Amino acid sequence: MPSQVSERGQITIDRAAREQLGVRPGMIAYQRVVSGHLEVVFLPAPHRRSLYGVFHRPGERDKARTPEEIEEAVMEAVAEEQSPSGDDDA
Repeated sequence: MPSQVSERGQITIDRAAREQLGVRPGMIAYQRVVSGHLEVVFLPAPHRRSLYGVFHRPGERDKARTPEEIEEAVMEAVAEEQSPSGDDDA
């Protein structure tokens, strides 16, 4: 279903598409341009529970991370996973 772009550059995602993809309010929409098309990956909304210490290893120094740093790392990982080239920079 086509939708018109608003003056602010916004579009409405069709209800059937939202339901099929499980898109809910508060989810993060990660956007990138791929071969001249817009690709959108929906990430779950940030939760309010603390995960501090979940990945801590004994003897390892604590690494304080902001929610913004964590969100950016997740979006980068999704973009790398979705990359058609599969190139590794190692």
